[in-house]
Amino acid sequence: MTTASHIPAILVSAWRAARRRTRIETFVLGLPWVLVVPALAWRLRAPAALWPALVVGLLALVALAVTRARRRDRNWVQRRLDARPELQDSADLLFADAQALNPMQRLQRARVLSRLPAAMSALRARWPWRRQLACWLPALLMLVAIFLWPARNTATAAATAGSAGKSAATVTLREARLSATPPAYTGQPSSELPALTARVPQDTRLRWMLHIDGQPRNVALQFADGQRQPMKDEGGGRWSAGLRLTRSTLYRLAIDDHLLDVQRLQAVPDRPPQVRILAPDNTLVAWDPSQRRWSLRFEASDDYGVATDATLKITLAQGSGENIRFSEQRMTLAGSGPANARRFGRDLDPAALGMGPGDDLIVQLEVRDNHAPQPQLARSSSVVLRWPPQQQQLSTDLEASVRKTLPAYFRSQRQIIIDAEALLKEKRRLDEATFLKRSDAIGVDQRILRLRYGQFLGEESEGAPQAPPDADAHGEPDAAQVNQAPPTADDLPTADAPPTADAPTAAAAKASSKAKSDPAPTQGAAALDDHDHDGGDASRTFGDGGNVLAEFGHTHDHAEAATLLDPKTRATLKSALDRMWQSEGELRQGRPERALPFAYEALAFIKQVQQAERIYLARLGPELPPIDPSRRLSGDRTGLAHRDDALQAAAPADPRAIALWQALAPGEPAPAGATLQDFAQWLQSEQARVDPELSLSAALETLRGDPDCLPCRNALRAQLWRAVARPPAQLRTREAADAVGQRYLDALQAEGSR
Repeated sequence: MTTASHIPAILVSAWRAARRRTRIETFVLGLPWVLVVPALAWRLRAPAALWPALVVGLLALVALAVTRARRRDRNWVQRRLDARPELQDSADLLFADAQALNPMQRLQRARVLSRLPAAMSALRARWPWRRQLACWLPALLMLVAIFLWPARNTATAAATAGSAGKSAATVTLREARLSATPPAYTGQPSSELPALTARVPQDTRLRWMLHIDGQPRNVALQFADGQRQPMKDEGGGRWSAGLRLTRSTLYRLAIDDHLLDVQRLQAVPDRPPQVRILAPDNTLVAWDPSQRRWSLRFEASDDYGVATDATLKITLAQGSGENIRFSEQRMTLAGSGPANARRFGRDLDPAALGMGPGDDLIVQLEVRDNHAPQPQLARSSSVVLRWPPQQQQLSTDLEASVRKTLPAYFRSQRQIIIDAEALLKEKRRLDEATFLKRSDAIGVDQRILRLRYGQFLGEESEGAPQAPPDADAHGEPDAAQVNQAPPTADDLPTADAPPTADAPTAAAAKASSKAKSDPAPTQGAAALDDHDHDGGDASRTFGDGGNVLAEFGHTHDHAEAATLLDPKTRATLKSALDRMWQSEGELRQGRPERALPFAYEALAFIKQVQQAERIYLARLGPELPPIDPSRRLSGDRTGLAHRDDALQAAAPADPRAIALWQALAPGEPAPAGATLQDFAQWLQSEQARVDPELSLSAALETLRGDPDCLPCRNALRAQLWRAVARPPAQLRTREAADAVGQRYLDALQAEGSR
């Protein structure tokens, strides 16, 4: 506190005393609460936390006292003095320089100085006894409770020791401590546990230290599965034992065959790492060649830490249909961020990896954790980068001689939509006949596209009926056949679209152009089919029954026999054909505005078929049993399963759980020790499924230690529900018919017997 020389000395002394009193008052009020936390750490056997808690508490208390003392500033002193009536609200004159005041103010300041000694009591507040009592009483009660409460990790047991001819001696367990050293890969330090129960990572080294008064004959750890581990006598009444915890279990301290309370040891297994994809947002991404870089971001998390590097597996799928080639390569990525949540990223250049139009690039991240001795491996879900195939241009000159592959079909429907929309825009400038003719031409294109897609569903191309060939057909064709080709399917009227007035002219013009472009005549129905038939034209003779099946018995004219596409894709393609049929009908009748909705729906279905053309699956080879060549043609069927074996009856549920639950019912006698031992053995084999937290095992061990304990029986019976198997569903018999129903059944039977 800095003071000016013109302030009266009596006021400065009282001001400093008030600040000092405030600091002492704060320290006294907060001291008992500062001692509560160290006392609690002492009771919980945590010496590592005792002194830090005490130091931190004292520092916090000192800081609070200094802060409260600084609030006793000049304004506080002036308010307290102005509250006294004899100073006449003139306390501010005491802090002013007398030389700077006018005569009237100096006179008033002198009057205040003369009355100041009598007003000094305003700066000395009464000691807060009530507040101090309210703080000290609860804190003292808590301290007494902490010191008197028995430690959780100590127990007292009396056992009789000695041999024949010697007097009994009392053995008392004074102290019991349990320390844990987790595996190195967890990164956790060794620590002393607050109790004899533990929940620690798997493979943790546990060490018990006991201090026993007396001379016990033997001290051991008795586990629930019947195993017993003796403890080593260190001398001076101290016993020790160590164990590597590999699985969860229950145990008791056994001192001279006297068993103490049940304790629980839970081994927490190390979970495999988890991989999350941060970028891209979707697992299937359409590639835009203008981007040139593809960014990948992953996040790997683990309970104890992820390895600093990861492997990026890259698979390139090229080709289509059955001609798909795969190539793999791996890249090592360095992670960033904390060990339990590392991030990995990489920017790929698809073109540099050999990716081209129509290819797929599949990436997958493989990460490992720090588990010892063998790290655990985890993989992310696959991210697919798809480069759409280039749009191929249709060739109208080779429409009848070149068969398009499947991807080439997926672009004509869009052209039909474009032509129809362009025709609607020109409708006002066209006369009715021209508009109808152009709409009909678009409808013909829609029909051709529908027939092409129909081949993938096993449909035949439509065409005009042809006269059956005879034996004269093997001779040379006449001039008329050579100079004029028969009309194609598009030139003939169909049932769904009547011929227009210009149809004969269009058919004649198209036939003339085909006669000029085709050097050879078109033979029969083969010119109308869009696929080849086995046998050739030379074998097609009227009356030859041997060629009927080869000519007309194609298996691909059945939709069920078409196996090019899977059932789901076939159903989607069938929906597209239905929309094409409706679009074609409207176009052939001169109503393109009504045809556009069906054309758009057909295009949407075709896009779904295109996307289903190739699906990437992880390559997993079949794991077949090895073939024994020595058994070939020997007739030895040892070890072979019969395909016609009947279903095996389900194994009945184990009755031990329900039997014990019934034996623990109120009013029943205490269950026999053999019954509890039998159920304990069964529970050991089913622990992972029935009792992973060991709560049922703990209740069972408690009851085995005290069979007459009624609360223990009720606790075990409540826990047994999780072990009781749910009964399988049973068929319910039909209820007997009542009088009205029976008369109805009798009437039906009488009518059926007529």
